[in-house]
Amino acid sequence: MRLGINLGYWGAGMDGDNLAVAQEADRLGYDVCWAAEAYGSDVPTVLSWVAAQTENIDVGSAIMQIPARQPAMTAMTAATLDSLSGGRFRLGLGVSGPQVSEGWYGVKFDKPLARTREYVEIVRRAMSRERLSYEGEHWTLPLPGGPGKPLKLTVHPEREHIPLYIAAIGPKNLEQTGEIADGALLIFPSAEHLEETALSHLRAGREKAGLTMDGFDVCPTLPIALGDDIDALADMFRPYTALYVGGMGSRKQNFYNQLARRMGYEREAAEIQDKYLSGDKAGAGAAVPHQLIDSTALLGSVERIADRMKAYAAAGVTTLTLAPAGFTLDERLAALRAGTEALELAGLVT
Repeated sequence: MRLGINLGYWGAGMDGDNLAVAQEADRLGYDVCWAAEAYGSDVPTVLSWVAAQTENIDVGSAIMQIPARQPAMTAMTAATLDSLSGGRFRLGLGVSGPQVSEGWYGVKFDKPLARTREYVEIVRRAMSRERLSYEGEHWTLPLPGGPGKPLKLTVHPEREHIPLYIAAIGPKNLEQTGEIADGALLIFPSAEHLEETALSHLRAGREKAGLTMDGFDVCPTLPIALGDDIDALADMFRPYTALYVGGMGSRKQNFYNQLARRMGYEREAAEIQDKYLSGDKAGAGAAVPHQLIDSTALLGSVERIADRMKAYAAAGVTTLTLAPAGFTLDERLAALRAGTEALELAGLVT
């Protein structure tokens, strides 16, 4: 099993610390450094900055939002980043959610599966440097009846095939991800529930495409925090978990809330959402079960973290992405180093 890191969003006042974390992960031999975008920092700029100041670690978008860019622009960006980084770029895509898609980008959040499938097909064609033409429900290239003509990407990526990941949560999205992508970006992953919440659906998609799970990158993100007081460590992530389970989306359409329900937390997920949407964020955080946090994060000593890593490897995880937590840079760097120590202790170094 390989290790990655996720820096999350940029521009929150920790940019220098994030760069130091990325550089230390590079020194420690981490496989990939992911960054995110929502409606603040964009991810290509961040990854360019990180790639320019690291040597070996891959840089990946987790995610570049599909409603934010035309697919041909995403192919251009991916090819450019791969070229500039010396073949170290990984393209992670996702549809975002209805509030961001429609509220920020003005793009209707309809038929996300079909939209993702077409988007991936166009991006792959463009990155392969064939002349780009496409007829679909959501995109038609070139536009009919006008001066447009099929064009070919002029930039040569460093590699013939840039790895393409999709952020997926729901069963249908996971199945399609297994069918059309090289890897899946997962959030709130519990090793004990990973088979029924993710892997069975990914495997079904692979089988539909006539493929196995061999070579497919199962890449969940987990917070990691080092210390002796497990309860106190878990409490650090109550606001984060409450935000996603309770407030990331509407009452009718919150993918993270639905995931928590599928993991057996139906009553608790409903309570968290009720409190969060009524404005009681503290109450929502208090309603998050300790076990939900502990089972979707790496908390405690290096030995405890190593045991959890073994469980994720046994469940089918191929790249474990860590989000090192701490109130200071030193604490985050210590968590990062604990990740490599735990991987070695677990006997999972590849």
